[in-house]
Amino acid sequence: MSDKKSEKRRDTKNRILNTGESQRGNGLYVFKYVVNGKPKFAYSWRLVETDRLPKGKRPCKPLREKEREIMRDIEDGIDHIGKKMTVSQLYAKFTRCRQDVREGTVKARGQLMRILSEDKIGSCQIGNVKPSDAKEWIQRMKAKGFAFSTISNHKRSLKAAFYLAIADDCIRKNPFDFKLSSVIKNDKAPREVLNREQKAALLDFMKTDVVYSKYVNEAVILLETGLRISEMCGLTEFDIDFERRLISVDHQLVRAKGGRYAVEQPKTESGKRVIYMTDSVRDALLAVMESRPKAKPLRVDGLSSFIFLNRNGLPRTGADYDRVFRGIRAKYGKKGGIIALPSDLTPHSLRHTFCTDMAKKGMNPKALQYIMGHKDIKMTLGYYSHMDGESAAEEMQRLAA
Repeated sequence: MSDKKSEKRRDTKNRILNTGESQRGNGLYVFKYVVNGKPKFAYSWRLVETDRLPKGKRPCKPLREKEREIMRDIEDGIDHIGKKMTVSQLYAKFTRCRQDVREGTVKARGQLMRILSEDKIGSCQIGNVKPSDAKEWIQRMKAKGFAFSTISNHKRSLKAAFYLAIADDCIRKNPFDFKLSSVIKNDKAPREVLNREQKAALLDFMKTDVVYSKYVNEAVILLETGLRISEMCGLTEFDIDFERRLISVDHQLVRAKGGRYAVEQPKTESGKRVIYMTDSVRDALLAVMESRPKAKPLRVDGLSSFIFLNRNGLPRTGADYDRVFRGIRAKYGKKGGIIALPSDLTPHSLRHTFCTDMAKKGMNPKALQYIMGHKDIKMTLGYYSHMDGESAAEEMQRLAA
């Protein structure tokens, strides 16, 4: 008589079940395994791929396919539980790993979290996300009207988050490790810069306009220093050396969450620099300082005596000047100026214009890189490609002289 304990366990179809497999009375298959000394369980209504799904049950992988995945994960050291976290949970974990980020990064993180909460990819388990899923998400982002640069930034963030999951042994491959241009076209129009006539037209309009004449000095400073608008807004009296005609740049002033002011350090050491002030810049700075309203007693992250103030005596920020330039574009357009200004004219356009002008004048690329605060010389060299026919002719004449 055979020992019943030695008999192989079978399912309701009389199929022999493997070690760790069992079937409950309701037909549900169970696989029991152990991770770090703790029992874990996997479930399925089907044992193998050819089994039919019981009526009314949700589609599921066969138990033995799940077993193969589990054993492969165990052999490779993959955290089988960790791979079940959702994309939203992974990104939240990723952001918690680094809290000391810039205000702009905080806002971008908030936007991406909202996007993930509203899109089906956010609730997907990270172990199930394939490159095709990531690419379809990008297509949905594009269809919703998000700009190429925004999609690129969010894709880069998710790629970094999935690399964290790889480092934590939750997954093997990164589904976001591909070029964005292979999925959608980079339709970002190159930012326009102002030529000589446009610069003259802009300044002439501002000087004669009752509303925008008070911002001429800021326009001159931006056009002749290449400062970022947030860097200009962050300038204090202590950053200006009129005797040596130098401007020290080592911080920016921005609006933080809740509307408060915040001082940020440059992203890289390249952002810290000293810029020479021309006669026009010196006169413009003096004019701003002499005409500014009385400052409110305010310290922002240890800094005070800001130069660019609004009528209430509080520091201006980039958003204030963005509104100013939107107004300039609209009013200039209504007056029908003979010289058309760039349709996307912003304070940053003046920074681009400065860099392009210096490149056209033949400034040493490394010197221009330093002045602009570019980390990568490739970014600076890109401005040397803006050479037009007139500038090229002038350059040939200069070298031939």
